[in-house]
Amino acid sequence: MLKIAIIGFGKMGKTIKSLAEQVGDEVTLTFDVENKSAFTAENLKRADVAIEFTRPETAFENVKTCLEAGIPVVCGTTGWLDRMEEAKAICAANNGALFYASNYSVGVNIFFAVNRYLSKLMANQPQYEVRMEEVHHTQKLDHPSGTAITLAQGILQQVSSKTKWVTHLQTVENQQFATPPDALPIISKRVENVPGTHIVTYQSSVDTIEISHVAHSREGFAKGALAAAHWLVGKQGCFGMEDMLGF
Repeated sequence: MLKIAIIGFGKMGKTIKSLAEQVGDEVTLTFDVENKSAFTAENLKRADVAIEFTRPETAFENVKTCLEAGIPVVCGTTGWLDRMEEAKAICAANNGALFYASNYSVGVNIFFAVNRYLSKLMANQPQYEVRMEEVHHTQKLDHPSGTAITLAQGILQQVSSKTKWVTHLQTVENQQFATPPDALPIISKRVENVPGTHIVTYQSSVDTIEISHVAHSREGFAKGALAAAHWLVGKQGCFGMEDMLGF
């Protein structure tokens, strides 16, 4: 049984709490904007591990507080990776443990592996143009999603005609965007009650190849984050889903 602190008690935090209690874990603390003054090192030390799902502008400081308190932390907030190297340095300086993933769903991480393999196959097929689309609920503030960025990185490593990704937020149906020829376009849509959909499309004049992942609920993400929390306790260093899953 783990004692877990949940940082960010929105829809994801509440789902994690419910699943944790089902498997016999104890959620000792929940932190959110209503009780942020209670988010202290002393209170954190009542837990074995922290799980953080908040907002891009607060994630780094939350992770830093956990690491400096000596508490392993599983972080699922996206949109703050410009400070990841700093977080890794803090983790090392405190002999801590940090687990970060842009998506904790096992299915999505299988999708990442399929995407990498497909992009390798398509590297020598210049007749195909690649693009991406991601759809999330309207409460998701950052775009593209962290999952989409991970997918894009897998493509850019293999498809030499693309040197960068560019993001476009589609606010009306069939909105058109100009994209440089060396850029991988990522179209982001925000729709009510959509947990997360990601589509990678390769299109030529004669056919289309498409792979997609559609989340049906937040439960898959929450289960993965909880599994990561169990896996992380007792370890030192910085880890991701590939470390836990082995692919």
